[in-house]
Amino acid sequence: MEIVKGARAFLVRAAIATGGCTYSYGDLLGGSQRLARVIAEAAESGGSGSPRVAIMAAPGRQYVEGTWGTWLAKGTAVPLCMSHPAGDIQYVLEDAKASVVLTTPDLADRMKPLTTATGAHLHVIGPESDDSLPQGLEESTADWSNKDDALIVYTSGTTGRPKGALHTHGNLSAQISALVTSWEWGENDRILHTLPLHHVHGIINALHCAHAAGAAVEFLPKFSPGEVWETLMREEDPITVFMGVPTMYSYLLTHYASMAPHQQAAARKAAARLRLTVSGSAACPLPVMHRWHELSGQWLLERYGMTETNMMLSNPYRGERRPGSVGLPLPGVEVRAVSEDTEQPTESGMAVPSECPNAVEGPGELRARGHNIFKEYINKPEATAEAFDEDGWFRTGDTAVLEGTPPYWRILGRTSVDIIKSGGYKISALAVENALLTHERIRECAVLGLPDNSLGEAIAAVVACQDRPVTLEELQEWLSDRLPPYQIPRELKVVDSIPRNAMGKINKKELRRTLF
Repeated sequence: MEIVKGARAFLVRAAIATGGCTYSYGDLLGGSQRLARVIAEAAESGGSGSPRVAIMAAPGRQYVEGTWGTWLAKGTAVPLCMSHPAGDIQYVLEDAKASVVLTTPDLADRMKPLTTATGAHLHVIGPESDDSLPQGLEESTADWSNKDDALIVYTSGTTGRPKGALHTHGNLSAQISALVTSWEWGENDRILHTLPLHHVHGIINALHCAHAAGAAVEFLPKFSPGEVWETLMREEDPITVFMGVPTMYSYLLTHYASMAPHQQAAARKAAARLRLTVSGSAACPLPVMHRWHELSGQWLLERYGMTETNMMLSNPYRGERRPGSVGLPLPGVEVRAVSEDTEQPTESGMAVPSECPNAVEGPGELRARGHNIFKEYINKPEATAEAFDEDGWFRTGDTAVLEGTPPYWRILGRTSVDIIKSGGYKISALAVENALLTHERIRECAVLGLPDNSLGEAIAAVVACQDRPVTLEELQEWLSDRLPPYQIPRELKVVDSIPRNAMGKINKKELRRTLF
């Protein structure tokens, strides 16, 4: 795609930094061309004209070269999750029909039995050496169409087996162009990348957007709040962009609180120096937003997207970033809220729940269309058909409302688990969670609905505390001045910690099953 073609304009610029080594765009192009020949030969011998190439590599040179090399060979990249067990990886290899698997020497023994079982060709990307790169950079012979397949990203699988969402080069180009423009990426940017590279947040927002602009990506293979602060406070090659999930910002704030005063001063300076800080993949609790603003003087930029759609909505880079909202549609994206009762777009003036009295549109299921939206779920035509309504709008499954002045979209939660229907009210679990997180002893929480004969659903809270735990009676009394009575939890479970996936998301259906 355009990233690979455009890299020729930045040949001598730093493209990635990892493990104390820096690689230029020219280095990555050379390695990608070598891998493209390997992929093409393997695909030809296996009878696959347009190969699907699974990539199992830590964030760094091999991952990027594997992706670019796949595209140069006119293949489709399938990034694998390094933390998944063997059974889950084998499922992805089989479901994606991967004909080639790229991996690194440290992961080769782990991948050999899986590629043997699935019949895929395994290629181990060797360590860099003088003879590993071509003597000269070739002009790319690959010519992509916007309709050509580019990337398969698997959903989180909270409602069954993960589904492979297939994106075309046109989908990726539309998304990357919108984000580079809206977030004002430039070649002098340097992003500190600590996100997993099997979800669109880490792949597209943080990696491909940087490279489309000619910026540098500095990888930390694993998120560590101490290492992040140390890197942000560095004076040479300063970091200008950071993206994370809300849990990461919470950990950074907790680590900041433990620093000595002189370190805190350096941390505040570093945070204020960042050009762009983005929070996503889950709703950012309002207390975290406010604490980061107090520390840095800047609001986190919250945006909204999905595996199938990439990013759809974003708070502005310049202008009001409204805590609790996800802004407006990105260029080329259309959204609307559809009432579940009428299956029609909602209109201004409709009756709305009391938690969104100033609604301009909604609440209703957020639906979207645009060139950013995926092509299909591979091997699942029925699921693909169900994902779109009769007018071709993608059903997000999230309830949203357009509100405020000027109107911004706010996500009330996942319709299936975050919208609790209790006593005739539709209650946003996220709103209750934001209230709970202002309690000084609650470290993290999840709010969900439980079946109730009288109310339909009763509100339950799962909380992890610092210091001594809270009781239900104590919590109900404390919330009485902060929430209307119908939003106050009726059941409480106190746990040591709340399980989350790699992107910081909580599986509430699993919580409900295991705890209640």
